[in-house]
Amino acid sequence: MREVLIVQNAASGGPRRVGDWLAEDGLGLEVVRAFEGAEVPERLGDRALLVLGGGYLPSDDARAPWLPATRELVRQAIDDARPYLGICLGGQMLSEVAGGLVKADAGEPENGSVPITLRPETGDDPLFHGLPEVVTAIEHHKDAVVGLPEDAAWLAQTEACPYQAFRVGPAAWGVQFHPEVAPERILEWDDRGFDLERLHREALLDEPAAITVWRGVSHRFAAVTRMS
Repeated sequence: MREVLIVQNAASGGPRRVGDWLAEDGLGLEVVRAFEGAEVPERLGDRALLVLGGGYLPSDDARAPWLPATRELVRQAIDDARPYLGICLGGQMLSEVAGGLVKADAGEPENGSVPITLRPETGDDPLFHGLPEVVTAIEHHKDAVVGLPEDAAWLAQTEACPYQAFRVGPAAWGVQFHPEVAPERILEWDDRGFDLERLHREALLDEPAAITVWRGVSHRFAAVTRMS
């Protein structure tokens, strides 16, 4: 059985339905609850890697002392062409480790179900090929990638946050959005002046198409992992 090592950076930031979908495809999941002090392994080995979101920048080591070890695993995934999926903080970490730029409070925050435009570069991408030109996913961020690594494939964008999805090398993907999150999660947010009920209603309308897209992308990641 192929295994996926999952680094969880926040109590609310578990793998959720992406974990369920990967398990459905027969992958073994090892979740490291790093935010609770669980030790991040030194070596990735032949596992795939999934790094989840959290309220940190990728190098916010003073507040999140497990981040250096996590960055080392991301480096190993890139160097060894191990399948990698980075979500939100995990996507920003992929960019930074590979030489891109991440900025705090970058531009206009995105919250709720957001339309995301896929770029022509998705045409031959193992995860994103053949998807609708515009898809939706739940977003909740203000930090962002502001410069992609050299030679990265730029896969998806929004007006407020251009670098929504990208690939480094053959098998390392970073996304700014949250394919693992269902609309109900919105109601758990600190409101911060948001109309959470409205955002939730809008996400429910988008959910049937969104769940089809992101379940399919997760199955494709599982297939890449099994073949690696």
